[in-house]
Amino acid sequence: MLRDVAVVVLNGFEPFEFGVVCEVFGIDRSEDGLPAYEFAVVQGEPGPIRSRNDFTIESRHGLDRLEQADLIAVPAIADSMVLPDTTGAIPRPRQFPEPLLAALRRAADRGAWVLSVCSGAFVLGAAGLLDGRRCTTHWRHAGLLARTHPEAKVDPDVLYVDDEPVITSAGTAAGIDACLYLVRKEQGTRVANGIARRMVVPPHRDGGQAQYISHPVPACAGDAFGDLLEWLPEHLASPVTVAQMAARAHMSPRTFARRFVQETGTTPQRWLTGQRVLLAQQLLEETGETIDAIAGQAGFGNAAALRHHFFAWRGTTPNAYRRTFQGAP
Repeated sequence: MLRDVAVVVLNGFEPFEFGVVCEVFGIDRSEDGLPAYEFAVVQGEPGPIRSRNDFTIESRHGLDRLEQADLIAVPAIADSMVLPDTTGAIPRPRQFPEPLLAALRRAADRGAWVLSVCSGAFVLGAAGLLDGRRCTTHWRHAGLLARTHPEAKVDPDVLYVDDEPVITSAGTAAGIDACLYLVRKEQGTRVANGIARRMVVPPHRDGGQAQYISHPVPACAGDAFGDLLEWLPEHLASPVTVAQMAARAHMSPRTFARRFVQETGTTPQRWLTGQRVLLAQQLLEETGETIDAIAGQAGFGNAAALRHHFFAWRGTTPNAYRRTFQGAP
């Protein structure tokens, strides 16, 4: 169970990526019916720790605090982490404190989650946690990560990768995607969506570094689609055509399809299917309805169609998903 979270800071840490972890796990949202985490900022080396923006932080927590964490997150480190070789020819990663690397290895060995944001993957690589695993980082650093850790299976085209117990994410906001994915995996869709609503971010996102572990639903925030987004959730159980969606957006079907792809990065039909999968997830978690009933309510028509689309998007069956998440907080 995900209860105790620690985020490690090293000199040169990136404030945004550090803040992502703090925002997802470091705020008490229990008044919204969401779980509260035991949260700690841990100094990965002697402090005070200086950020990329030249301010410093100092925490009362040292590396011993990592021994109890269910999740250890390592945010990005500035480009200063890449140092010139002594010959001036090839960049090389900065060296990281061995006590920190040993603590990360112990955490993974005992089954704790270890998560990196952006170039934090280099710390996990230095600890040997990427060897033989699929992983990612910001596309700018992917080549260097692959050269530095040739045993790692680096994918530069994804937002995040889950190779349990290690999760790596791409640059900046992809850290939000990875954190919310882990919350969803451990605590269910309701919790992940609740945190996402408080953060005013989509619970799933498509993008250039498209997600590897799941098929996400993109945000659709353009003003032209406001009426559609209010209408659609109430009509997922009904057959909905692109022509109907276009009419709600006051566009021709052709213009609508083009604008929709521009706004969301995906087609209207795929977006609609994703919304239905999300509704099916919620019903599987929170109700005792049969698979046939859920298929009808989510607009798939029958259980076979639901199983087909659910497996394509989530990599598991509706029944297996229900066994995993029903009863989650």
